[in-house]
Amino acid sequence: MKKNEKLLFIGDSITESGRYEDSEEIGYGYVRLIRDFLQITFPDQSPIVINHGISGNHITDLVSRWDRDVISVNPDYVSISIGINDVWRRLGHSEKELVYPDMYEEIYRSLIEEVQSKTKAGIILAEPTIHGEDIHSKGNKMLLPYVEAVRKLGAEYKAILVPAHQAFMEYLNQRRQRS
Repeated sequence: MKKNEKLLFIGDSITESGRYEDSEEIGYGYVRLIRDFLQITFPDQSPIVINHGISGNHITDLVSRWDRDVISVNPDYVSISIGINDVWRRLGHSEKELVYPDMYEEIYRSLIEEVQSKTKAGIILAEPTIHGEDIHSKGNKMLLPYVEAVRKLGAEYKAILVPAHQAFMEYLNQRRQRS
């Protein structure tokens, strides 16, 4: 990354992480950690970091704000982290606008293709994390096809893949073994 390149993060609450309460609009989660790491490690080459995460968003919400929050920004890199809330809806909390794995993949694919056709941005895809700390929960089992869709799209579009789900599951497995 180079100075003045734009690194845009978009997704749900995991990305938002308090950005509306933060005067820098970066938030207090992983986006801040990445921004701070880049500033400290590459002080003369640190990119402009933009956080466009919105709590509660689903993949369909990204569609409705994609032009405004991604394409019009014309980022050099776009990092997408979405999917937890799509599973949350399927767990019976809302029957409205359910997005099943095949539809999730199709919508996700169209967002990536739009970025590729309208910008020169590099693509970074983060696997959906976990749905609670019980690795055998219904939510975590339902999440697996969404994780697989992100992995498939990452390979297909030669994106950088952040194995967030894998990392969380490994951590929880290690923690369980120590108990």
